Amino acid sequence: MQTHFNDYTIGGTIPAVYGHTSGLKKSDVKTLERIYRRRIPKDKALSTDLAMLMAESSDSIGRQVGVLVDRKGNISHVIVGDAKGIFIPELTNYPLGRKVLRGLRLIHTHLKSEPVNQDDITDLSLLRFDALIVLGMNDGRPDNVSMAHLSSSPSGRGWEIKGPLPFHGMDREFEDFDKFLLFVEDGLESTRAGYDTKDKRERAVLVSVSTAPRYDQEDSMDELKELAKASNVNVVDTVLQRPKSINTRYLLGEGKVKYLVINAMNKGATLLIFDQDLNPSQSKAIADVTELKVIDRSQLILDIFARRAHSKDGKVQVELAQLRYRLPRLTGKGSAMSRLMGGIGGRGPGEMKLEVDRRRVRDKISLLEKEIKSLSRARKQRKARRVSQGIPIISIIGYTNAGKSTLLNNLTKSRTFVEDKMFATLDTASRRLRFPKERDVIITDTVGFIRDLPKDLFAAFKATLEELEDADLLLHLVDISNPRFEQHIKSVEKILSDLVLADKPVLLAFNKEDLTLREDAAGICKRFNAVSLSALNPDTLNTLLKTIERRLWPRR
Repeated sequence: MQTHFNDYTIGGTIPAVYGHTSGLKKSDVKTLERIYRRRIPKDKALSTDLAMLMAESSDSIGRQVGVLVDRKGNISHVIVGDAKGIFIPELTNYPLGRKVLRGLRLIHTHLKSEPVNQDDITDLSLLRFDALIVLGMNDGRPDNVSMAHLSSSPSGRGWEIKGPLPFHGMDREFEDFDKFLLFVEDGLESTRAGYDTKDKRERAVLVSVSTAPRYDQEDSMDELKELAKASNVNVVDTVLQRPKSINTRYLLGEGKVKYLVINAMNKGATLLIFDQDLNPSQSKAIADVTELKVIDRSQLILDIFARRAHSKDGKVQVELAQLRYRLPRLTGKGSAMSRLMGGIGGRGPGEMKLEVDRRRVRDKISLLEKEIKSLSRARKQRKARRVSQGIPIISIIGYTNAGKSTLLNNLTKSRTFVEDKMFATLDTASRRLRFPKERDVIITDTVGFIRDLPKDLFAAFKATLEELEDADLLLHLVDISNPRFEQHIKSVEKILSDLVLADKPVLLAFNKEDLTLREDAAGICKRFNAVSLSALNPDTLNTLLKTIERRLWPRR
């Protein structure tokens, strides 16, 4: 059996026949439609009269015939395949969601009395059917029956097969099917480690597919875990793959992608998060293999920004970044329409929904870009007033979660929002800080940096980051307790270079000295010509303040 999703249907008021229906006689279609009238008792896996009718139809057309049956015994789909496989339609009316099984069983014929094969097992596992029943045929009549189902048995295969059994003895073997299903479901639920039905968070498997050095891959995965935590995602598993070469379609090979999806479903995951950015075709190809949501690192960061932005500037910038990211991923059958827009055949009702969506997104992007320019002009006016007063400006920069907001609060006795999560602060905050001799500065907290910042997000926030141009001093705060702090310093320096700010005066300050040995902190500060502090402890800020004072008002 092979899983393919097709839109070919036949039928009017009667339910449609799905799959490979081209070339069928009207009489064959009528026979197939009659299958919808059958019903299986709740305690039976398969009824004799349904099996006989399916075999008759399958023999007549020389193709496999299948049915999908719900737990009440009603037939929801009649499907036609070819001689080798069955073609499963979209199951949008039977979503899997958080359920361990879909609530549908698949019954289909094998023309040459073959038992359950590997394609059947793959589709059973991917589509989470209650059971998969294969009706082996011989001389146009049912010969044997096999049943496969998912399993939590210690064998570790994840599935079990009963049969093939003689067709005429199947009633004894396949009775009490409803009780059997409850037993299977309970077993599968028990294997979902740590599964809490009251926990409504998304359950995710994090995936990294990279040819980079292993330590780089592991560091990046650790950061992805922190990003998932910041987005309130429950991480149930992590998968690191190091292929010899990257598969351009799936990143992984198709077989490994299916294995990944099956493993994720066994753990009750509803989401796959890739550490690598997926292009639109990769996102679609992977999503076609599964009903799980598939996102990448950029989408995860965009989600965090959307949750945390509160100011008008922040909200506009995040919305713009999301729309820019989404536009090339609006795919479907409307590509030809894009060449007709504004011309004959491309106006009014002639537009397909996809093209309407694209046009609306482009219009919204244009509107938001104008709004950002307007907000940027307002910021420049505010900055001009500060410059005219001759007040120096200090901008605190650094990797996300380095403690910038905590430092601002303790330096200025203010109460900006603080949380031990990545990107807790997205909206810039400016405060006055007084030095001796009646000298004031404006000190500003900025959005945290991160390596591989999504291009769309970087472009959207560029206007905000341009405020750094007017800073007299950049205070680069680094979390000294983070083992990757050197990588963080390089990431921040790269973003400054991209903003053409690499020549700005920078004071490097290591935060969280209380979480490391004093001797180690002293050695690192000497090596980087920096100061150390604990933003939580005001008593450690004197060295920083004196260093800032010397930088802004050097003694003549």
